[in-house]
Amino acid sequence: MNDFLAARSQMALSLGFHIIYSCIGMVMPVFMAISHYKYIKTQNPVYKNVTQAWSKGVAIFFATGAVSGTMLSFELGLLWPRFMIHAGPIFGMPFSLEGVAFFIEAIALGFFLYGWNRFNKWFHWATGVMVGVSGILSGILVVSANSWMNSPSGFDYMNGQYLNISPMKAMFNGAWFSEALHMTIAAFSATGFAVAGIHALMIYRKQNVEFHTKAFRIAIVFGAVAAILQPLSGDISAKHAARRQPAKLAAMEAYFHTQTYAPLVIGGIPDTVAKKVNYGVELPGVLSFLVHDNFKQEVKGLDQIPVKDQPNVPVTHYAFQIMVGFGMVMMLIGILYFIAVWKKREWFNKSWFLKLFIYATPLGFIALEAGWTVTEVGRQPWIIQDVMRTADAVTPMPGIQYSFYLFSFVYFTLSLAVIFLLQRQIKMVPEIYDVKK
Repeated sequence: MNDFLAARSQMALSLGFHIIYSCIGMVMPVFMAISHYKYIKTQNPVYKNVTQAWSKGVAIFFATGAVSGTMLSFELGLLWPRFMIHAGPIFGMPFSLEGVAFFIEAIALGFFLYGWNRFNKWFHWATGVMVGVSGILSGILVVSANSWMNSPSGFDYMNGQYLNISPMKAMFNGAWFSEALHMTIAAFSATGFAVAGIHALMIYRKQNVEFHTKAFRIAIVFGAVAAILQPLSGDISAKHAARRQPAKLAAMEAYFHTQTYAPLVIGGIPDTVAKKVNYGVELPGVLSFLVHDNFKQEVKGLDQIPVKDQPNVPVTHYAFQIMVGFGMVMMLIGILYFIAVWKKREWFNKSWFLKLFIYATPLGFIALEAGWTVTEVGRQPWIIQDVMRTADAVTPMPGIQYSFYLFSFVYFTLSLAVIFLLQRQIKMVPEIYDVKK
């Protein structure tokens, strides 16, 4: 493994783990605050038990997210020092603000965890809300930094120098809103379905049914609504990609030849030598419509992009298909949930209905990882789109593969610890949480 591949692999592994921890850390406090609000309004002790159980999960993911996020900040300087020399002064503001949001979240979480029966009930609830708001803001700020890499702005690049730097313009670059919206909705969708799936499994096993039913309904409402809204945010993101990153869009669709009535390809195996997609289903004109809102207009293909500036087409295409495919499945399950709420309440007692959510537990995070792959692999070979190549930003320090092995061990160990702690939390429900207080 050469140092460049090791550096990219380490960053991919770190981001792949951190994105799960951070998304759960963003969304679970919102669920916790909703459950706490229901307890305050109804005085139903089950909601208090759910809130306290979820708060322990929030603490677990806050700790793991802090560890993995800190490691990532070190990796930026360790692996990509040339990138940080130039980019740090430009997009440092969202990272700084993210640090502020993180500290507010930490303080509020401490108040919430240890504030039971010590604070006014509404102040205590407000600290939980602050945990959720700070977590979401942290995620948006980090995505703003990433969106700058896809749509660099806030500076003039002349003779290899970055001049006339405007941190505000860099933070609110052309892609920040679409990416932040898409990522936030994805976090709610993935976390909502994962949490709902775990509680659905407990309901299916007839364990602490009332406790898990109330938890399931809070989580799945957010997950289902987010899954139904996600295609709309995806459409916005795709239109932005078509304008700012045409190579990424072409790789997503394995779209080799520029043409009018550009077809949308569903599935298929890209053949980069023959410049075609085998076994895919083509929908003529649909890609033109999605990009330009009409079926006729031309869409730029890979044939208009130099080979040296093209991303890995098969990886980007497969990841995009996985993201869209699982996203559509979740959207359909979300629609079925609302049908059950409005018209078919007897479905909640059917094993097949519960199994839908059990099987869907990992789908959101698989789609999330696939979407992140599209974002990062689809931008290659650039670390800053059309400004700096990834190969030019990597550290000259040798032996990066050993760092990769070490960080891999740390992340896998951390994940095993998280799995153990969550399993213990679920097993402790009948002993600690599902009791009347």
